[in-house]
Amino acid sequence: MDKNYKITRHVCPRNCYSSCTMLGYTRNRKLVKVTGDKKHGYTKGKLCPKGYNYLSHVYHPERLKFPMIQSKRGSGEWNRISWDEAIDIIAAKIIQLYDRFGTNLSLALNKYSGNFGILHNSVEGFFNSLGETSRAVGSPCWSSGLDASIYDFGAYKNSEPEQLRYADTIILWGSNPVWTSIHSVPFLYEAKKRGAKIITIDPVYTATAKKSDIYVQIKPGTDGAMALALAKVIYEENGLDTNFIDNYTTGFDVFLNYLNSVEFDELLKECGLEKEIIEEIAKTIIQGKNTMVWIGFGFQRNKNGGQNIRSINALMAMTGNIGKKGSGILYAQNASLKFTNNITKYFQSGFNEKNCVRSIPINDFASGLKEAKDPPIKMLWVSCRNLVTQNPDQKLLKKLLHNLDLIVTVDQFFTPTAQLSDIVLPAKTNFEEWDIVPSYWHHWIGINEPAIESYYESKSDLEIVKLLAKRLNELRLGFSTFPYEKTVEEFIEEQFTDEMYQNLGITNWRGLLEGPKRAPLPEIAWEDKNFETPSGKFEFYSERASENGKPPIAHYTFSSFEKNGDQLLLLTNHGQFNLNSQFHNLDLIDKGKREPIAFVHPSSGSRKGITNGSWVTVYNHNSELRLKCKFSYEVHPSVLLVQADHNLVNRLISFIPTDMGEVSSGHEGMAFNSTYVSIEEIGKG
Repeated sequence: MDKNYKITRHVCPRNCYSSCTMLGYTRNRKLVKVTGDKKHGYTKGKLCPKGYNYLSHVYHPERLKFPMIQSKRGSGEWNRISWDEAIDIIAAKIIQLYDRFGTNLSLALNKYSGNFGILHNSVEGFFNSLGETSRAVGSPCWSSGLDASIYDFGAYKNSEPEQLRYADTIILWGSNPVWTSIHSVPFLYEAKKRGAKIITIDPVYTATAKKSDIYVQIKPGTDGAMALALAKVIYEENGLDTNFIDNYTTGFDVFLNYLNSVEFDELLKECGLEKEIIEEIAKTIIQGKNTMVWIGFGFQRNKNGGQNIRSINALMAMTGNIGKKGSGILYAQNASLKFTNNITKYFQSGFNEKNCVRSIPINDFASGLKEAKDPPIKMLWVSCRNLVTQNPDQKLLKKLLHNLDLIVTVDQFFTPTAQLSDIVLPAKTNFEEWDIVPSYWHHWIGINEPAIESYYESKSDLEIVKLLAKRLNELRLGFSTFPYEKTVEEFIEEQFTDEMYQNLGITNWRGLLEGPKRAPLPEIAWEDKNFETPSGKFEFYSERASENGKPPIAHYTFSSFEKNGDQLLLLTNHGQFNLNSQFHNLDLIDKGKREPIAFVHPSSGSRKGITNGSWVTVYNHNSELRLKCKFSYEVHPSVLLVQADHNLVNRLISFIPTDMGEVSSGHEGMAFNSTYVSIEEIGKG
């Protein structure tokens, strides 16, 4: 078979735990097969359904082929233009705005995680090359949890996920790996064969919960209260690791005073649990030698998200479950992401990372657009993002977008954001471009090489900004300092250092073409107990948090969620066959089964006079949706669950900040999971 095919190496660049390496099989210049790469030590040659269906993505009939221009924004009247025409229009507008305002601050970039390849940071590099520009800053994804890790540990680090196999107790707290991290599931099975107990804590009885020994259906957003309840029982049962506390932590006495001041019954009432389950889990933690907690991203996306995670961190520290084999906290890491990132550092003279960006909060982008003055935002560049469907306050956002002079979107499909743009530029897939892709979960790094020529006239982000930088400098010498003459190989080369090559055991980045490499990071996070906090210890009490206006200790705010009447908390969960707004157009499941469904507990539905299987209106002050309602005992009575159709559900979302996020990302996180909705059966009342 190898003689009949050209085989190339690739890495899935999606915002996902696995960052799977893949092999592309090409014959007669056409990609005909995609498989997993067995040389990857974590994914081991296996892909998820999305990965195995990349052929459908690359050759999808709806994929963009050429640059397109819309006759009038929102009209749907599109015409094909050449790349030269598109670049000329964009460059002319950038210069026109500069001449009008004497700065490039009227030019804004909104980019996030549609592609995690390092070379896609060329977009930020291009904007940095223009002097001052405006930028969507922050993270809608994980920043509250990152800040919690920084306050407590000094940084965010992950043990290798394989450490799960050595744990005696595994707590899957808001994570559903059976659906979202299939490559970690074998480690759970291995641990279970050894006798480990697996506990899932989630408002939804997920596929993972069904495979666990203990399932706790917690009231959403109250995870911190449960962690504190567990901490109280463990303290009362003499389950502390005094050696770890005395030698490697600081501030435990202050935390303990707070813990003693909180009533156990109040904590139970808050999270809607009985004392027996808290006592059972506390006993399991005490009796097991090693406990590992996997914290999912979902529950830190609420108003108390960062503090909830700090409470879990404190629970693990007081029991000494940090820095040991088969113990610790799995959340995220950035150590393997630390390339030079020189591709972003071609600043204009006098500018640097701190002074070249006017920051607009990515999670409150609509308000940011409205409030940006002197000068106002007049041109928007959208890349690696489906802004219109993913941001809150969508009515206001769409209204403000119509006030801009020019919107440019780079994408592979006509997304709702593309449809509201003036110019849409076709982007390459990872089977048509060079890139480097690390992971925020495991410690493996892979190279991505082209398998096929560009799909029609698609271009990579790097190619696009090189064209634009060149044209700007032709029109006005020195307008951009981005090195458009460099080759893609030269851009890759500058991302590495000699030390990185030595650590990876290669002499050149092309060594990755022989297979992915594991970054030589500790298999066990914090095993050396050298924490990166100001004190050098795990900090139950964080002066840095206090200086930033946060509670210095893990602190729970009771009844922090407001609702009216019989409203339900709106939750979504990640599906098996899509990722946020990506992959919805692939035929991975029958279209008839894609119908968005509102799942509610029978007690909640009956209380509202709703019939199982009926059509309902789900609404709040932002919008309303027409959905089919199904009763399910698998969802918490306080919840209305819609499975992963963010294109639809986010119409109901307003900007609600989380309690943290500024340290790691520049702005607060987004409390997507603090949205309440009402539900009524259609045709009644």
